[in-house]
Amino acid sequence: MAKKDKILNDFLARFPDFESLENKIKTAFELMTQCFDAGGKLLVCGNGGSAADSEHIVGELMKGFLSARKLSSDELAKFQGQEEGLGLAQGLQNALPAIALTTHTALITAIANDSSSDLVFAQQVWGYAKNSPDLLLALSTSGNSQNVVNAIKTANALGRKSIGITGAYSGQMGELCTLCIPVPQKETFMAQELMLPFYHCLCAMLEAHYFEKKN
Repeated sequence: MAKKDKILNDFLARFPDFESLENKIKTAFELMTQCFDAGGKLLVCGNGGSAADSEHIVGELMKGFLSARKLSSDELAKFQGQEEGLGLAQGLQNALPAIALTTHTALITAIANDSSSDLVFAQQVWGYAKNSPDLLLALSTSGNSQNVVNAIKTANALGRKSIGITGAYSGQMGELCTLCIPVPQKETFMAQELMLPFYHCLCAMLEAHYFEKKN
């Protein structure tokens, strides 16, 4: 059994309410690997607790999560000839490129002030994904957050795919996203509590898929 499959099985054993979503979880993993394999980035957005989750997800992808992700000998060789280059390279870790659209304070406030707060994520999706095969990961417990919905609509206009993670009622996102995964809780804070182990599972599966042979 591949390590990524064991990670998913362990997750489903700990959170059996997700068993009915197993195929959707596998599809989310496939969409993410298609994005990374094509040279794209994962663009992540959400509001409030979902904004914090967006940054958390990026943190798990852009550096080691459960493994060290050390650079290969070929990658280390790129630093040869630079003063203290080997020491620098040995401190780096391989990454899966991801950006939290929630973190650019100057840009977000400029968009909100000059245009509309409902466009703070859509503008970034347009800028990042217009010429790049990026994938949008959108989080909203209601499934109806307007700035998140607008980001999905923008991804759709660009022909880019999107994954939505919502509460039990998926709202508009259920109709707009390429794939929508409604976690099995209706109450906002309970849905947020389930989102964390779920996206940890996805991040661990991706790490195992891309890096387990390198460690």
